[in-house]
Amino acid sequence: MKIFGKRTAPYRYLLPTLALMIVFLVVPICMVIRYSFLDKAVVSKTPSFVGMGNYKELFADSAFWNATSNTVIFVVVSVVAHLVIGMIFAMLLNSKYFTTRTKTIARVVYILPWVFTASVVAILWKLMLQPSGIINYLLEFLPNVSRNSEWLSNKDLALTVICFINIWCGYPFYMISILAGLQGISGDLYESAAIDGATMTKSFLHITIPQLKPILISIAMLDFIWTLQSFNVIWMLTGGGPVNATETLSIYIYKLAFQKLDYSMAGTAATVLLVVCVIIAIFYVKQQKKVRE
Repeated sequence: MKIFGKRTAPYRYLLPTLALMIVFLVVPICMVIRYSFLDKAVVSKTPSFVGMGNYKELFADSAFWNATSNTVIFVVVSVVAHLVIGMIFAMLLNSKYFTTRTKTIARVVYILPWVFTASVVAILWKLMLQPSGIINYLLEFLPNVSRNSEWLSNKDLALTVICFINIWCGYPFYMISILAGLQGISGDLYESAAIDGATMTKSFLHITIPQLKPILISIAMLDFIWTLQSFNVIWMLTGGGPVNATETLSIYIYKLAFQKLDYSMAGTAATVLLVVCVIIAIFYVKQQKKVRE
């Protein structure tokens, strides 16, 4: 009995966590998936089973494809920019051309956007982008640059502005991760490459990138999932407007559920988004296994 107790002890410690996960994660997911196969879920006492009818209706909805298009642009631009900017800043902080004090100050400045919560980021940028904000004020001093007072209410600019804000508050995650990877690369590799006549570009392409590849793939996949689910900043800045110009899938699902009270279609759209996230998560897990091997 004692041996049995020792063997099951770790599992008993996990039971509270597993119970919470089942109640607050597994059950809600199952309920959402169930709603996607029902008509008038929640709002009707006797919702009818419609099979794949909600999915057919969803894929025929132009608003869904508009949200999908905005989401793809938002995610791709954000992830690529996060990677490029994070790489540049990480390499600067890892460079030997700056003093330790300069690197410390730069590290604090670079990481600041990541410290702010979503609400602080939204309020900060909303104040700066309003007609009397600092952005428009500074534009007055630049030659040949027209002042634009409608940054968030202009349907042609709103998505670009949202992408920029998301890039600004998201790149520190890449910078920290890549910097840790750079500091783990042996200096002997670069010294050997220099002796063989390799340029900085060749060393970057044939030493730095291959060494960082597992980290880059992992953080890109995580960032893809996080950005795909972005809601807070977009909702607080534009609410998906103007004219649905910044409406991503998460905003689209929220409006269906809590504005139109169409929980069946909201569950359908949420299930589609869940499937995409699960597929990316599977690739992420496989990538992590390769790294450990």
